Amino acid sequence: MTYDEFKEIMETEFPEVTPEQMEQFRKMDALYRDWNSKINVVSRKDIDELYRHHVQHSLGIAAYIKRTMPDVYERLRGEGPYSISEPLKIMDLGTGGGFPGIPLAVMFPHARFTLCDSIGKKITVATEVAKGLGLTNVTTVNARAESLPETFDYIVSRAVTALDNFMPWVKGKYKEGILYLKGGDLTEEIAKAKLKKGSVHVWSISEWTSDPFFETKQVVFIENLQ
Repeated sequence: MTYDEFKEIMETEFPEVTPEQMEQFRKMDALYRDWNSKINVVSRKDIDELYRHHVQHSLGIAAYIKRTMPDVYERLRGEGPYSISEPLKIMDLGTGGGFPGIPLAVMFPHARFTLCDSIGKKITVATEVAKGLGLTNVTTVNARAESLPETFDYIVSRAVTALDNFMPWVKGKYKEGILYLKGGDLTEEIAKAKLKKGSVHVWSISEWTSDPFFETKQVVFIENLQ
C-alpha cells in the first residue's frame, strides 16, 4: 500500500483528519525506513507494507472507537465541548517501534500517550519517530507496565502476548478499558483469561475494510466493569 492509497482510505473513513495530520502520516514512511535501517524493529519485507500492516492496522482501534464510542472519539480528538476537557491518558503497552501508539497519537492530538516497552532499542525508535513527527502528546518509557506508578484511562496494545498473560500486567492500571489488536479465533484465549462476563467486545476490522489482510484481525475491547 502506497501513501496515496492510504490517504484515499483516510479521506473516506476519517474526513475530519486535518492536512497537518495527513502530513504527519506521510512522514512516517521515511522516518521508519531510516530508523529501521539502524535498529530493526519492522521486518525488512514488512517495511514496504508500513501503511497497511502497521499504520492502518493501528487505526483499526480508531475506527472501532468512532463506530461504537462516538463521545470518546470526539473527546480524544478534542472536538466540540471536549476541546477544553482534560485529555484522556492512554498507555500503549509493548509498543515496539510505536504501534499502535504513534498512529493513534497522530489521530488523537487531545489525548496523552505513554508508549511503554521493556526493550530499550525499540523505545529508541519510537522516541525518535515521535520527535520526527513533532508529536507533543507522546511520552516514551523503557520499562515494564507493572513498574509505572500512573493509572491510565485506556490501555492499547497489539498482540504482545495472550490475554491471560497480559491482564495481570495491567491490573489496576486502567479506569475505562483495554483496546487490544489480536488475530484469529479468540474464543479459547478469552475464556482462559477469565474476564468478567459482559466485559469483552470483539470487533472484526473487516467491518471497516474489505482488504483481505484484515480478514482475521480484530479489536478486542475489554471494559473495566469494576
